[in-house]
Amino acid sequence: MPITTIDKQQRTEALAEVGHLAASIEGAPEAELIEAYFRHAPAEDVTSRSPRGLLDLVIAHRELAEQRPAGTAMVECVTAPTDESAHTIVRVVTDDMPFLVDSVRGELMMMDRRIHAILHPVLAVERDATGALLRVIGEQDEPGRGRGRAVGRLTESWMHVEIDRESDPAEREEIVARVRSVLSDVRESVEDWPKMRERARQVASTLRSEVPAQVPSAEVTQAAELLDWLADNHFTFLGCRDYLLGAVPGGMGLIPVPGSGLGLLRPDPPMNEDRPALSGAVLAKAAEPKLLIVTKANSRSTVHRPVHLDYVGVKTFGPDGAVNGERRFLGLFTASAYAESVLRVPYLRDKVAAIMERTGFAPDSHSGKDLMGILEEFPRDELFQSDVDLLVEVATSVLSVAEKRQARVFVRPDDFGRYVAALVFIPRDRYTTAVRLRVEAILREAFGAASVDYTARVSESPLARVSYVLRLPPHATVPSVDLEDLNARVAAATRTWDEDFADAAVATLGEESAGPLVAAYRNAFPTSYKEDFEVSQGLADLRHLESLSAPDSTSFALYKSPHHPESIRRFKIFRRSPLSLTRVLPLFTDLGLEVVDERPYEVERADGTMLYVYDFGLRAPADDLWGSMTHARLRELLEAAVEAVWAGKAESDGLGALVLRAQLTWRQVVALRAITKYIRQTQSTFSEPYVHAALVHNWQIAADLVALFTARFDPNAEGDREAAQAEIIQRIANALDGVHSLDEDKIIRACRGVILAGLRTNHFQPDGSGAEKTYFSLKLDPTKVPDLPAPRPAYEIWVYSPRVEGVHLRFGSVARGGLRWSDRREDFRTEILGLVKAQMVKNAVIVPTGSKGGFYAKQLPDPALDRAAWLAEGIEAYKLFIRGLLDLTDNRDGTTIVAPPHVVRHDGDDSYLVVAADKGTATFSDIANGVSQDYGFWLDDAFASGGSSGYDHKVMGITARGAWESVKRHFREMGIDTQTTEFTVVGIGDMSGDVFGNGMLLSEHIRLLVAFDHRHIFLDPSPDAAASFAERQRMFALPGSSWEDYDKSLISAGGGVYPRSAKSIPITPEVASALALPEGTAAMTPTELIHAALLAPVDLLWNGGIGTYVKAADESHAEIGDRANDAIRVNGGELRVKVVGEGGNLGLSQLGRIEAALHGVRLNTDAIDNSAGVDTSDHEVNIKILLGQVMREGGLDLPARDELLASMTDEIAHMVLRDNYEQNVLLGNARAQQRSMLPVHVRLIHRLEQEGGLNRALEFLPGDIELAERMADDRGLVSPEFSVLVAYSKLALKSDLLASSLPDDPWLERILRGYFPPVLWERYAATIAEHPLRREIIVTAIANSMVNRGGITFGFRAAEETGATVEQVTRAYVIAREVFGVADYFARVEALDNKVSTAVQTGLYLEMRRLLDRAVRWFVTSRPAALDLGSEIERYQSVVAQFTPRLPDLLVGSEARRLRDSIGERVAIGVPQDLAMTCASLLDSFSLLDIADISIERRRDPAVVAPLYFHASEQLRVDALLGKITQLPREDHWESLARGALRDDLYGILESITMAVLDGAPADESDAARLMERWVAAHKETLERARRSLAGIDRLDQPSIAALSVALRTLRSVVRAGASER
Repeated sequence: MPITTIDKQQRTEALAEVGHLAASIEGAPEAELIEAYFRHAPAEDVTSRSPRGLLDLVIAHRELAEQRPAGTAMVECVTAPTDESAHTIVRVVTDDMPFLVDSVRGELMMMDRRIHAILHPVLAVERDATGALLRVIGEQDEPGRGRGRAVGRLTESWMHVEIDRESDPAEREEIVARVRSVLSDVRESVEDWPKMRERARQVASTLRSEVPAQVPSAEVTQAAELLDWLADNHFTFLGCRDYLLGAVPGGMGLIPVPGSGLGLLRPDPPMNEDRPALSGAVLAKAAEPKLLIVTKANSRSTVHRPVHLDYVGVKTFGPDGAVNGERRFLGLFTASAYAESVLRVPYLRDKVAAIMERTGFAPDSHSGKDLMGILEEFPRDELFQSDVDLLVEVATSVLSVAEKRQARVFVRPDDFGRYVAALVFIPRDRYTTAVRLRVEAILREAFGAASVDYTARVSESPLARVSYVLRLPPHATVPSVDLEDLNARVAAATRTWDEDFADAAVATLGEESAGPLVAAYRNAFPTSYKEDFEVSQGLADLRHLESLSAPDSTSFALYKSPHHPESIRRFKIFRRSPLSLTRVLPLFTDLGLEVVDERPYEVERADGTMLYVYDFGLRAPADDLWGSMTHARLRELLEAAVEAVWAGKAESDGLGALVLRAQLTWRQVVALRAITKYIRQTQSTFSEPYVHAALVHNWQIAADLVALFTARFDPNAEGDREAAQAEIIQRIANALDGVHSLDEDKIIRACRGVILAGLRTNHFQPDGSGAEKTYFSLKLDPTKVPDLPAPRPAYEIWVYSPRVEGVHLRFGSVARGGLRWSDRREDFRTEILGLVKAQMVKNAVIVPTGSKGGFYAKQLPDPALDRAAWLAEGIEAYKLFIRGLLDLTDNRDGTTIVAPPHVVRHDGDDSYLVVAADKGTATFSDIANGVSQDYGFWLDDAFASGGSSGYDHKVMGITARGAWESVKRHFREMGIDTQTTEFTVVGIGDMSGDVFGNGMLLSEHIRLLVAFDHRHIFLDPSPDAAASFAERQRMFALPGSSWEDYDKSLISAGGGVYPRSAKSIPITPEVASALALPEGTAAMTPTELIHAALLAPVDLLWNGGIGTYVKAADESHAEIGDRANDAIRVNGGELRVKVVGEGGNLGLSQLGRIEAALHGVRLNTDAIDNSAGVDTSDHEVNIKILLGQVMREGGLDLPARDELLASMTDEIAHMVLRDNYEQNVLLGNARAQQRSMLPVHVRLIHRLEQEGGLNRALEFLPGDIELAERMADDRGLVSPEFSVLVAYSKLALKSDLLASSLPDDPWLERILRGYFPPVLWERYAATIAEHPLRREIIVTAIANSMVNRGGITFGFRAAEETGATVEQVTRAYVIAREVFGVADYFARVEALDNKVSTAVQTGLYLEMRRLLDRAVRWFVTSRPAALDLGSEIERYQSVVAQFTPRLPDLLVGSEARRLRDSIGERVAIGVPQDLAMTCASLLDSFSLLDIADISIERRRDPAVVAPLYFHASEQLRVDALLGKITQLPREDHWESLARGALRDDLYGILESITMAVLDGAPADESDAARLMERWVAAHKETLERARRSLAGIDRLDQPSIAALSVALRTLRSVVRAGASER
């Protein structure tokens, strides 16, 4: 290839860099050497190397050249480190002479050393007498100058040859030795070449002057002319020597004449070496009086070309006229000798003339010209070596063969029996490599050849010619061969494949069937295919090709080739479209097979249709693998496995090796693969390839794992299923003893554990058409899965297919949660496990417990290229995932459970499966419900809430509205009404989003300073609240809006909208001020600006987006698992906002929330704030379940149902928001008592850890040491921590109550009805009563009420202090709630929102809690253990309702004054008079329970008992004592118990005294004052003694339990005194 100007420039620049580098290195080669060294080097060899690399080449070569004695060659072979060169380098320094490069290259090629680069500068150098290099002058510019000198200025050839890397020193030494030998041969040949040429001329001259008498003169003339012609540059003389024919041991032989050798034959043979005797035939040839011998030598040339030497011998004759010797010349005919016309070559022109004469063809005739053309193109060696008779026969035969287009073989044994020359003429259109090789094989076999050389000529002639030289083994004789048979065999070998194919097709298929196929496939198969395959194989492949009906059709065939060793099997793939090797080669590798070769073939049918055949050679890893089963079984397994991968029914990975090694079907491997995929999701210790390798290494155990899976789950398995499993389990256990790798043992045990933890699978369940399913699902009992990360769900379903993997975690039989489209392939289960914890907290307020599902779509196209296709594939993956869940879920027919078909169940009935939208699946509910309906699932479109026939959360704005309840509460605690007062906001999201958009429209007083989403950053440093609100409304209504759509004219000075793709955003003074940025800030990157916005000192941070933006200082970004937001994320302790509203999920890490709360930020958790969404969905599902039953009974059709659902939207929203409101009140009350209640909170945490499933570490609750530190610092838990406790308290309560008889109490039917909007229970009361989730609904409502109203620790404390069961405490709570009208009271307190401070409201709430505490304990301890709700409520409700309003009149003395003071205090802080009175008298109303009991037991009118009771209380100073008891500490469990016991004792004493007064009074006496006066008078002394004792207590500021116990004992003495006098 010519060197371009660009190449020259690049090379010049590269060499200039080398020169600069050399100039900086001491002792580096001179510039002349560098320039000369690379002057003729190919440009790519220069430009592809670094300057240092080029310089190193010169330095190394110069070092070799430093010392070279005259007439010697310096050779080295070195292998540099791999970082320096990938090749081995051969370097030569020698005198310049012809043939050096060709000879060295030829020798290396003969050694099978591939050459990568050759540099061979010819340099002028100066050396001294010792051969030391004095200097390099540069490139030799005068050809020949300096050659042959020993000292002074010399011309040298420096060769640099790069060959394949050789690391073996012995091999490198062999290379050096052989190159030295070749160089020696070249030197000897070149040095003696003039002498040899002159000798040839001398011999020719001698022949002319001394004509041998025995030789015809014409022959002598021929020989002389030939020798002169050879000497005239038509022969490269390499060696010559004279020989005498004489006696040798064993006969006659040719004896070298000493000193006669030149060139390669210069050295004389050893004197003591006997010459071999000539065989009879050879001796006869040698003794023939034929002057000239032209033939081929036995040896190959080491000089110039590595081919067999040409041999020209001239016999000498003795005085007796007999041959007495030979003058031998060895060398190579030059290219001009082969190109010269035969008519100008001495010796040959005479042969040609004789041939023309013999044939009788006139030179100018057609046949004469054709014959002359044949002779001109005839192999020149054959012309020299063949006699005229043979040449006449061959030449004339070729003329005939050409006309008949026949194949023909002509053979010529060598005169000396060393080889056979065979000329084969083949019709040109039939000549192929395959034909050549077939003919060669025939000839090799016929003549027993040890080696074969060939040359082929294909020209315009109708015949192609192949010249074979068949060299026989040493001492072998030329066998006698039947030439007729040989020609017949060669003719058959040259017959066209297509001809045989057509004949075979007719013979096999019949002429009628074969006709169209032969026409379609005539000339369709390429030459390479025909060379590689017999016709029978072509017919077999034809069936596969004809089966390819569709454009993407593929067919497969495994076969055993008779032409390959037993260790090889071949596999064909037939396609209608081309195949990429990158797709198929890994498949075979995964099957445990090595692809040893690949042959592609393109088949073009007559109609132009292209078909493709790919033939692969496969080697198994073990010699016995192919033979371990029948070929039929082998084909069945392997072809099915490849087809399954190709069709997308199975994935290709290392487990594929089990198909052949363990003889597992691809479906069996799928089951094992699905299990390993699950293990990979749950245990990241081992990589997937490592797990696969462990199972393949232990393939017998892998087969047993599949057997165990089959025995456990195959519905068609016969016999004792448990016994079969036990046998296999024992077999695996025994085999594990032989597994030496701890890792492999662990992997196998994990697989076994997953199988044994399996409850159900769809693996044996056919699809609707009866075919095998292309996806796998397995239901698990997570408590039995080894080494599963905590928390462990109650149930888990793992779904696997080549298109999707997914997991569904449920923490109870009735659970719900969203299905997330995850983008975390490697650990989406970890992601879902993290989400389900939040879901459990969120679901604490609703009927089901938490569940969460997630799937990863594995075959998604690039959304940047085709988003529609990307979404379509995601939806299909989602549907597959849902099918995997429904396959294993029981159905219902009324109240009957219907198990899924073809599924073995190892668990009980399980029919409740409800899902919801989540990240990536927000619009998929209708799709999920469609799958549910396809399955006839009983939940129908209640399966997934939020579909087109459900409640649209965005339209309702329910999630944002629920979170806004939290925002309003936080602001109320700061004395701010968000609905009337302006406040500043930083937001995450945009107005097109549900949570952000709806949230930013929930107050007209929002001043949104900054907002950002993944596209834009919105800045409005001084917004107008009203104008910006209106603009946000417009954008919310605008489909698909972004911040770019915001009316820029409404943005305040200094603001704007900027793309997040911008390199820099200008920061105006207004923005800098609004965000409190450092002075002088003029520009920021989008990332820096968002980071700063998150830290802005605003009132509210509203999260309505996706991502995690706040973490704790001691958390790493990696732990958060949201890399996209690593650069903008801030620490909770850095936040300067006052309030955080979490409309979106996971906006803050839990530790980040806690850190923020500890630094004064007001926030809850996402589970608390945005629970309205799941609450709405739960109502939707349960209403649809109800109405579904109504529809099945014919009471409603679908349109009417949908209309009814829509009509209840506002009522559902009201119910849901009530839950959000009440939970915020609950958390506000908890924050108010965070320090005083901390000891109780600590005990609750311990209890929940023991019995409520709480994992403190997973939920990031503080440990005991930190809690103790907080207690010492007078701090308690913070709101995010309370949020967790709220959830676990409710969950534990729900769990306990579901296991009790409480939900079955008839009185609670009204709670069931209250869950539904009035229109439903008015119409469908009977159906509601039979609701499948009636118990769960009742329990949820009660648990919410009890925790929300009683407090986080309410139930725990009551049980702790009374020893009662959860059911008993809850019954007591329900009774107390109804008796004391708690709902009405809380409603009156709630009405004070934004009228009084939240602190005032909290005081009002806590006062009711005190009443509930006392009342519940009272009911538990004073009433029967099995409290009947209805009767208990009826017993007390009327008395409490009647006398509570009269308490200001019933109380007397100090108690009346205390009540009036308390009312006044509350009125003074804004509490309405009536509510102030109710609150102040709440604890007094507690006494009405005792009053009711006394009235019933003594059969006295409560109107008599109540006044008397409070007179007695005043007399005994009970109020003062109660106050003292309240002052007692409750830092631990026992102190709390003691307080409660003292209080109960005091009330008990008061009750006893009241009954004593009644018992001692006339039945008709009803005046309380007189009754009390009479009793006091009767017990004056006892009472006086008691008063004196109590007076001492009054003087104590902080009375102890001991002191109060004494006081109560004193009062009990009064009771005893009264009782003794009755």
